[in-house]
Amino acid sequence: MNTKSRIRRLMGAGTSLTLLSAAIGIISTAPAATAATSGPCDIYASGGTPCVAAHSTTRALYGAYNGPLYQVRRSSDNTTRDIGVLSVGGYADAAAQDSFCANTTCLITIIYDQSGRNNRLTQAPPGHFPGPAPGGWDNLADAKAAPITIGGQKAYGVYIAPGTGYRNNNTNGVATGDQPEGIYAVVDGTHYNQWCCFDYGNAQTDGVADSPAIMETVYFGANKQWGYGAGPGPWIMADLEWGLFSGVNAGFNNIPSINHRFVTAMVKGEPNHWAIRGGNAQSGGLTTYFDGRRPNGYHPMKKEGAILLGIGGDNSITGRGTFFEGVLTSGYPSEATENAVQANITAAGYAPAAGGNPQQGVQLVGGQSGRCVDVPNASTTNGTQVQLWDCVSNSTAQRWTHTAGRQLQVYGNKCLDANGAGTSNGTQAIIWDCHGGTNQQWNLNANGTITGVQSGLCLDANGAATANGTKLILWSCNGGTNQRWTPRS
Repeated sequence: MNTKSRIRRLMGAGTSLTLLSAAIGIISTAPAATAATSGPCDIYASGGTPCVAAHSTTRALYGAYNGPLYQVRRSSDNTTRDIGVLSVGGYADAAAQDSFCANTTCLITIIYDQSGRNNRLTQAPPGHFPGPAPGGWDNLADAKAAPITIGGQKAYGVYIAPGTGYRNNNTNGVATGDQPEGIYAVVDGTHYNQWCCFDYGNAQTDGVADSPAIMETVYFGANKQWGYGAGPGPWIMADLEWGLFSGVNAGFNNIPSINHRFVTAMVKGEPNHWAIRGGNAQSGGLTTYFDGRRPNGYHPMKKEGAILLGIGGDNSITGRGTFFEGVLTSGYPSEATENAVQANITAAGYAPAAGGNPQQGVQLVGGQSGRCVDVPNASTTNGTQVQLWDCVSNSTAQRWTHTAGRQLQVYGNKCLDANGAGTSNGTQAIIWDCHGGTNQQWNLNANGTITGVQSGLCLDANGAATANGTKLILWSCNGGTNQRWTPRS
């Protein structure tokens, strides 16, 4: 087993100025439901580095694209629906998803490739590390968990909770060996963790970390096991296998943390040369964080041409993040081309969801106890009553997402539930398969209380106890600190 795998197991788991100017002003006078007349992949093609894969759940990445962006499957009857665009080259038709997924949960089953090469992303199979789904496959993303707006229109990102991952091991036209390529991803700059690996890009085809230099992906997060930058993170880095790299050094490189609400993250490579660039996906230009030779042992590269999202090359499944759009190119893009792409991204108009962004993958810390809302023994069994327990930063059993449907989800597919749809004092707070019922809907209030939509009662540490194992119930709201909860990333 290589070093990276051992550590994981111990963890448990040239464009012209005219083009640039045009890109900046593309949609300044466009109506809200109309996107740019050219997209990032049109810009890359004009720069001589065309897209060979283009994925997005929020918008078309070509001005002429009029096909599906992604597919969802609803749990009520296991039927599927493709979600397309509002207009040619436009934004996602989120209303179609909302209608199809009303009163039930939906998962994202396919993220289509807009390049025409059919490099779509689907549920990731087992690798060196198995996923949590049956047969060791990874989970699929909750289609409702990451609402945002883009160009004034509602859309959804791909919410990656630990255990969630997408992959395609049989691609067409993606760089292999030491061939040059470029990669970018637009991600949520507030949703990340310190584990491995929230990646998007080029990976090995067998899911095994058996050699360095067989990957080249964008990584976003605060992992400090291999490479890292200055400050607490997160950083844009590259996963090249057997290491995350923030520069030429195997360890620390002096690149700054980046924490915009929406982040453009870029990695590109060619023989013995690579770079990291990034910026605010809502405004401004790109910063070059690194531009230089390959790390020792990574020249020449031995890329294998698979594509993944949300996981490491060996199916490491402990990372978290949210993905909105990204591409892989053929050839090493120029800075001018990338600058024009960044202008196109900022013009697209990414913004938090109307009415505030749901809390994503946070711990809920008791105001009296200082302990976290926890699923005992990381159980996934329906009916398990939640409890207080010491907060553990990488515990998936303590990471809750407050969705646009007001559910409090854990593991990506279980919901906090008022047992038996009870509305009386003492009703147990349990986990159950998400079904959209009002007994699984919760308001996160400004005073720190969490109240059931059906009952109006508060989530309560039973008996105002503070010890590990204290069970959580519903109780009439009384202003006590045992009924106050603080979300913590």
